[in-house]
Amino acid sequence: MIHVRGSRVRRTPAARHRTVTATAALAAAGALLLATASPASAEVKSTCGSYICVATAYQGRDYVQDITVTTKDGLPGTLRAFVGDYRDSEPNVSRWRFVINREFRAYPRLAVCGGLDRGGRVIENHCVMIP
Repeated sequence: MIHVRGSRVRRTPAARHRTVTATAALAAAGALLLATASPASAEVKSTCGSYICVATAYQGRDYVQDITVTTKDGLPGTLRAFVGDYRDSEPNVSRWRFVINREFRAYPRLAVCGGLDRGGRVIENHCVMIP
């Protein structure tokens, strides 16, 4: 509540608390947007094979932000991602985003790959080439 006395405006403790809380919430939301937004210079390249699609967000020729692997039929399996010395997998999903955020040296091109395994068998490996 705000009390007006003459030309001075006084805020009650509850009003001050709401103002501080609202300011903190706005600051947190702004920080979250900055942390999750991809840089303006990021490029995305994708390609599909027979069973999976592989997409990667990258900067320049050497920096990989993430790899997204998706099954074309929508059925789950073990999805894998690999680039350079990075290897990771996620079982029993039909789509997965692997966050990399690393730089890899490759000349002349960098292969960013995804794979699909089902029933212990490799179904497909597919790569995106970064120029």
